[in-house]
Amino acid sequence: MNALFAEYSAEGVSALFSEGYVQHNPNVRTGREPILGLLPALREAGFGYTLHRAIEDGDLVVTHTTCHNADFFGAKEVVAFDVWRVEDGKVAEHWDSIQPLAADTASGRSQTDGVTEVVDLDRTEQNKELVRGFVRDILIGADRTAWDGYIRDGRYAQHNPMVEDGPDALRAALESLRMKEVRRVIGEGNFVLTQSRAEWDERPFVFYDLFRVEDGAIVEHWDVLQEIPEEMAHPNGML
Repeated sequence: MNALFAEYSAEGVSALFSEGYVQHNPNVRTGREPILGLLPALREAGFGYTLHRAIEDGDLVVTHTTCHNADFFGAKEVVAFDVWRVEDGKVAEHWDSIQPLAADTASGRSQTDGVTEVVDLDRTEQNKELVRGFVRDILIGADRTAWDGYIRDGRYAQHNPMVEDGPDALRAALESLRMKEVRRVIGEGNFVLTQSRAEWDERPFVFYDLFRVEDGAIVEHWDVLQEIPEEMAHPNGML
């Protein structure tokens, strides 16, 4: 990320990205050469990033960032989740979801603040199963009787800019959401990220949801959602 987004280094990108790099960002062609081609524009814009969270699960690394001078990606300041797949010591594949940074939020929380420390490494698989069940039962299955198994005592710190804290606000927000499928569940300790395809107001989106789990319950949530365009720069899809 530093080679690409901070140093704009062709040498660094060539060393750290595989030649057959598979791209899922809808606006960038697949392969390493298009990434090298972005470097002059990123340098000219003064593009930069602030890293908020990073989690590792096998060959996948998730980063949660704010990107600055990011007009290339749709706004001056954007929030992003990136998933990087590493193979043989190089970045081999990349997925992301990007959303403009909101000036105001319904909860008063920002899209990126909150707990950052990764703990409870021994509970990684248990926490992944909890989140997988929450998405299956609540977001896809719309089972309104299952809430207590996932969110307890009204504790749900919300970072989606349009939704207030608490499970009641989440219930209301879900009325216009139709989660279709979960493609990946990626976790480390108390943090679990899901990559999903959904319909929001009858339009197709990718959803990246990051959940923080504490004592067997979901207590905090961040997300970045991006509409899936009709045409992409490659045939790989966004998920």
